[in-house]
This record gives sequence, C-alpha cells and structure tokens, in this order.
Amino acid sequence: VQSEIYVDKTELIKYTNKAIGTSQKNICISRPRRFGKSMAASMLVAYYDESCDSSELFDKFKIAKDEDYQKHLNKYSVIALNIQNFLSLMPDVKDMLALLQRRVLAELKKAYPDCVTEGECFLSLALDDIYSKTKEKFIFVIDEWDCLLREKKENTREQKVYLDFIRNLLKDKPYVALAYMTGILPIKKYGSHSALNMFYEYSMTNPDIFEEYVGFTEPEVMELCEQYQMDLEEMMNWYDGYSFDMIPHVYNPKSVVEAIIRKQFGSYWTRTETYEALKCYIDMNLNGLKDAITCMLGGETIKIDPETFQNDMTTFETKDDVLTLLVHLGYLAFDKKSSSVFIPNSEVRAEFVRAI
Repeated sequence: VQSEIYVDKTELIKYTNKAIGTSQKNICISRPRRFGKSMAASMLVAYYDESCDSSELFDKFKIAKDEDYQKHLNKYSVIALNIQNFLSLMPDVKDMLALLQRRVLAELKKAYPDCVTEGECFLSLALDDIYSKTKEKFIFVIDEWDCLLREKKENTREQKVYLDFIRNLLKDKPYVALAYMTGILPIKKYGSHSALNMFYEYSMTNPDIFEEYVGFTEPEVMELCEQYQMDLEEMMNWYDGYSFDMIPHVYNPKSVVEAIIRKQFGSYWTRTETYEALKCYIDMNLNGLKDAITCMLGGETIKIDPETFQNDMTTFETKDDVLTLLVHLGYLAFDKKSSSVFIPNSEVRAEFVRAI
C-alpha cells in the first residue's frame, strides 16, 4: 500500500469470505512468478489476523463497501507460511517439515499454553487439541506451496512426504476455517496422491471467479496510464494479451509497474528469469514443438489439450504438455473457448526469439 503504485485488489477478499466454513474453504491459486501471489497472501493475513486492528488500512479500499467486511475483519487466528523460506533453510524435506512444525508449535504454545502438550512435535495433533478445548478455527495462508515440487522435481519420494504433510494438516480438519494456497503450478496429479483433491483450484487455464485478480485489468491500466502520462496503446502492445472469459484484457502487473516507474517500455518481467529456463523446454522439440512456436511468433494460435498435463516439470508426453506448462509459467496465453495458446505480447515474444 505504501508503494508509489498500488492497484486496489481488495475485493478478492469477498470470495475468500464466502468460502469460510464451507466445503469450498480450501482454495489453491496458481499464477506465474511476479503476478502478485504473495501480495494477495499478505493482504489476506492483514485482513483476517486477530492480533491486530487493520481497519485503518482497509477502510479506504473497495472491500470496505462489502456487507461482510466487518464480519470477518481481524476475527481469526492466522497461520501464515512461506514454504520457500523453510526450504531455503532446510533442503531435506523431513528436516524442513520438522523445522516448520517446531516454529509454529512454539507460537501456539505461547498463545494456547493450556492446550498444547509439552513436547508435542506434530502440528496437526496440537491443532486438534486446541480445537477440542476451545473450538477455535484457524485460517491458513500458505505461499509458494509448490516450491518443493519445482526444486525437487525429480524426487518423487520427498514430494510424497510433503504432500502427505499438507493433506494431514488440512484435509477434513474441523480446525480449518479457510486454507488459501498460492503457487506457480496446479496441484500435481498423483493418482491416489491427488491427495490434495479437497482444494478448489484456480489456474491460468481456468481462473474462474479470480480472473480479474490474475493481473491488472484494462480499466486499471487505463487509469494508470492517464495518471502517469503513459501511452496506453504501447502499454497494451508490450504487456497485455492474457485473456479470460469475463476479463478479455489482463496485463502483466510486474512489467506495467516497472514501465511506469522507469518511464520506459521494455522487458522487465522476463529479466527476472534467464531465457535458458524457457529454452530447455523448447529444445525438447516434442511433436514439432519448435514449429508450433515459430507459427506463434508469426501471430498464429495453436490448439492444445491441456488436460494431459501432469502439473509437474518433468512428465512430458507431447508438445501439448510443454505448451500447457508454458501457460502456467506465463510465457503463453490460453483461450479456453478454442482451447488454443498464443504468445501474449511483445515482451514475451522477444523472449521466445532469444530462446530459439
């Protein structure tokens, strides 16, 4: 909020409020890097957390006009986790989960001294005990939930241990009022270990009610261009191109902000990751993948079947799997009606040219 450029996305809270305590209470949002996932997670923590009064922060924004605004404001104990932080400290998954549980259990012991057993090392059991004695329900906000799956993409054993932990912590638990997870990839399809099937998923191929929160919408960018005297047509050419059923124009938020601050159009989002990351997928050249990309560089769209994608970064059977991954990574846009992909804008097009 204190940044020079802030776009009001607080109405996202309307949808999470409606999900509290319902069978839709487990929400998983997947977006490309630098598309505002952590911002939204921090916003939810600030809104729900009972340890502070954040009314002064939110009263001036859109969510304050919602009829349920006061009902949920600062009313919950919130457990906020950034999995990347723990994985950076403990690369072994068992050590990481042990550290995570120790840290949260220490805080729970201070907040509920009569409920948490001395020496308890399992977070889910401690939360069960707290709920049985107090009927207190928690809101979980888990950022970068899939970083382990991305960084240990070949290690299915560690992935399974991690997914079992998330499932045991959140599935069918009476102490969960709401669970909001963010990541880049949709939830991994593991057969019986589609263990997180209790989550309602909103991804780049199916954002549904969260369409307008994927990035900046056209009215928001028009207002910014007018305020900061930037060329709207040029902004559209560089950073627009993501399109959904109800919101036909979605802009890359990172790049829009950078262009306005620097007063110059250019490649900002793609600079945050080297082009080799894109090149390694193109070089697979499954079923004429390079030919498909060449066609898209010429302005064409390519029809795909996104359902075959296994939601990981290693299982590729056809070019459709690679192209679907590139949609989730933000390098391609997806038209759900025609089930086709295309290069969204000039910034990303330049990255494809470098990669091939």
